[in-house]
Amino acid sequence: MSEQTQAGPVLGPQIVGDPYRHLTVRHHFIGGIYTKEMHMPVGYWFAQHRHSFDHQSVLVSGRAILEVDGERTELEGPAIVNVKAKKAHTIIPLTPVVWLCQHVTSCTDPEDIDAEIIGQEGA
Repeated sequence: MSEQTQAGPVLGPQIVGDPYRHLTVRHHFIGGIYTKEMHMPVGYWFAQHRHSFDHQSVLVSGRAILEVDGERTELEGPAIVNVKAKKAHTIIPLTPVVWLCQHVTSCTDPEDIDAEIIGQEGA
């Protein structure tokens, strides 16, 4: 597979505005751990963002590129990856994917969770 450049949307537009409008998202909260379950179609990718803490992501199924601070890695599910704190990252599906992001947090409200885990670290 050839390396995709950051300049052009080879696979489709980056999701801007409401980042979830093209996704199916489910929220799971238990014992101080939050898991965001995302079903992502081909042709869109989740907006680049960062967190102030390390977190774990799981590509449950499908193939995707995980870009972290401009470095791209192609993954095939099932795969578990760790994303370090303050690293800008985005998910680019190559096939339809199921992706989980797991975060340690006391927040249990789906309406507040993005502000809690992304907050000022967003872009």
